[in-house]
Amino acid sequence: MPSVYIKTYGCQMNERDSEQVARSLVVRGYRIVDDETQADVILLNTCSVRDMAEQKAIGKMGMLQRLRAKRPHLVLGYLGCMAQSRGAELLASPGRVDLVVGTQKFHRVADYVDELVRRRNEERMDDERLPILDVGEEPGSQSTIRDHLDGAPATAFVSIMQGCNMHCAFCIVPQTRGAERSRCIEDIVDEVRELAGRGVKEVTLLGQIVNLYGRHEFAKRAGLSPFVQLLEAVCAVEGVARVRFTSPHPIGFREDLVRAFSHLEKLVEHVHLPLQSGSNRILKKMRRGYTSETYLSLVDDLRRARPGIAITTDIIVGFPRETDEDYLLTRAMVDRIGFDNAFVFRYSQRRDTPAASMHDQVAEETKESWNQDLLSVVNRHSREKLNAHIGRRVEILCEGRSKNNPSRLTGRTRTNKIVVFEGSPRHVGEIFDVRIGSASASTLYGDPALIAS
Repeated sequence: MPSVYIKTYGCQMNERDSEQVARSLVVRGYRIVDDETQADVILLNTCSVRDMAEQKAIGKMGMLQRLRAKRPHLVLGYLGCMAQSRGAELLASPGRVDLVVGTQKFHRVADYVDELVRRRNEERMDDERLPILDVGEEPGSQSTIRDHLDGAPATAFVSIMQGCNMHCAFCIVPQTRGAERSRCIEDIVDEVRELAGRGVKEVTLLGQIVNLYGRHEFAKRAGLSPFVQLLEAVCAVEGVARVRFTSPHPIGFREDLVRAFSHLEKLVEHVHLPLQSGSNRILKKMRRGYTSETYLSLVDDLRRARPGIAITTDIIVGFPRETDEDYLLTRAMVDRIGFDNAFVFRYSQRRDTPAASMHDQVAEETKESWNQDLLSVVNRHSREKLNAHIGRRVEILCEGRSKNNPSRLTGRTRTNKIVVFEGSPRHVGEIFDVRIGSASASTLYGDPALIAS
């Protein structure tokens, strides 16, 4: 039985795509392994959002060539966003790559792996280089990511759409993921119902701009956007206790979606709401479609709709032509809002994007200075939010063993805070209260004596 190792870079959508690939291979009789040295096939599911992610994947493939030197019949492949954007260029890179598959062809990977393994077994791989390249568009590909690996984890990702039409000046995603394409509500609900039947308690709906789901394919009903219709339908599935979604765009938050947080009990008290910049001048150059004032108003609306809601964000520092004044506007806005957490990124040039060719690119040392300064503001607010939990009972969903300390269990609050605590395997997959005894910079710690039975 051939074995496969899959390494995933990037976002939750990439994780979900990797799970789909793994599932399709398991159905064919392949065995998924956690050790690349034990694999007959190694696939890297790649990310192109930042240059560092691409360089990590390229560097990893270079290291794998050493493994192939010892095992000549090893099959190596790139999947996903970098495969889509670079295509044949990856086949021409040093070393040998056997497979390059883009973002609309994950459902084809098992077929291609079968073919490559067959060649290996016929000992043709060393004699003739016949790599497989497939980065073409495929109608209906948004509906092919719906299968999950066996087992009953507490949480699951559900892909509801593919692609993006926003064309932000810094972003390569429209080139790597294509135009927006949405699945129908009935198909998504069927998938969620199946997951609930397997013991899943929490689902996270995934889309490149998730709250713009269905805007081209489906009509409003009773004044509700397709996305809010979907949220209501998913929240109605018996057995599902929590519903999340990521990542939205501020312009997709219409009144009906804000209102949903006030009446859909299963919709958790957490929104990841990308800001990117607090400067209106930079937001306009980024082509974000909103101002700092409209963003602040949206935050206020969400906090009124669901008191105690946690808000996290993404921020880019060092966008082309950004000045100290622009940065200070971002810093002030982050301090004013008091995010529960934020991912702060130094701007990274992505080829074939409008920002890549802009004049007045910001020096790397300036980006780093702003990055560290802004992180200090973010971390201060994050610590305050976590420390406020000490002494309180919070509801968590236990997801399994802690990665950093396997002797303990871990779970998340409805506001997406990580909680580590001692407990027995019977707690995995269950929802219960834990009293918080302490907090670190990023994690809450529960008192094991007070776990609800």
